[in-house]
Amino acid sequence: MDIAAMRASFAKAAATGDEAPLYFYSHLFLSHPETRAMFPVSMAHQRDRFFHALGEVVSHVDDLDGLVPILKQLGHDHRKFGTLPAHYPAVMPSLLATLEHFDDEWDEHRARTWTEAYELVASVMVQGAEESADQPATWRAEVVAHERRAIDVAVLQVRPEVPVNYLAGQSMSLEMDRRPRLWRYYSPANAPREDGTLELHVKARPGGPVSTALVRSTEVGDLLRLGPPLGELTLSDSSDRDLLLVAGGMGLAPLKALVDQVARQGPARRVDLYVGARTEDQLHDRAAIAELQAAHPWLGVTCAVSDDDLSGLEHGDVGDVVLRHGPWLSREVYVAGPAPMVDATVEGLLRHGVPRERVRSEVFAPSRPGPSAEGKVTE
Repeated sequence: MDIAAMRASFAKAAATGDEAPLYFYSHLFLSHPETRAMFPVSMAHQRDRFFHALGEVVSHVDDLDGLVPILKQLGHDHRKFGTLPAHYPAVMPSLLATLEHFDDEWDEHRARTWTEAYELVASVMVQGAEESADQPATWRAEVVAHERRAIDVAVLQVRPEVPVNYLAGQSMSLEMDRRPRLWRYYSPANAPREDGTLELHVKARPGGPVSTALVRSTEVGDLLRLGPPLGELTLSDSSDRDLLLVAGGMGLAPLKALVDQVARQGPARRVDLYVGARTEDQLHDRAAIAELQAAHPWLGVTCAVSDDDLSGLEHGDVGDVVLRHGPWLSREVYVAGPAPMVDATVEGLLRHGVPRERVRSEVFAPSRPGPSAEGKVTE
């Protein structure tokens, strides 16, 4: 495969913004109308996702050891849509037509390269789906508690009919009857429990159909569907190092789950959790994490605000507050939250000598219409 040519043609399509995804889906639905039912009625929040996923593949295509696990997870996850092996060949002509349409240097060489790449991607995704065939494609779950923590934040407790086998720090997608075929990712804020319940933290985003419904109109007894767990923001079985956890916004949820795992399973270790927000009233889970700190002497919790002159909490961006309390050279580090906070925190820790291989991070980003870079989609 000519990786340089692949990246060049993809860059041209990606540079068109919404035009390339619109062309792709129009071509796909006209050529294979049976696929339309797999997507939401409104495509406003959907069109960019295929090209975002494609961009991830292109960026990792020269690192098969890293790419294959990602593709297998995607194949596993796509079972929730009803995706079958027969659907994958239907996508390739539409992808090639889209890339050709936006690439003035398109030729047989690029077509052949993309065909080879897509066939490889499809085969690995099908393999991932087959390897997970003994697991449910989705889990039905009931809302058993719903607590409004703020005008735009709610904490839900949901109980799957069949327990979900996940790791603390992973995320899973969620769909509800009020918003059919609109899947959004949320990280449980707890390690697996004996009763199987999951704690979900949800912030209603402006124009966000799923998060708004979860916060403002979901009630106890409502049913949800959960997709399979995904993600690598998990504790290593081979390490018992002390932990540094740095959270911003809804990125608190997976890091709280890591704290819960240490409390339930060990091994014994020191854990320092830093939680950042713009203002004190945005620290929606402050009381709960204070209870955790009181219950576990190995846990330290520091809350910081960046834009609240009246608060008695530490002031500054949470990444800067973390560095003031360092050094952290011996720690395993986990960072989760909005992209600017994650990037600044990771960069600062690396600059201060924390080894890159001991830093794991994940961006929690709102979904929105039009081209966007997404980490875990919290709306």
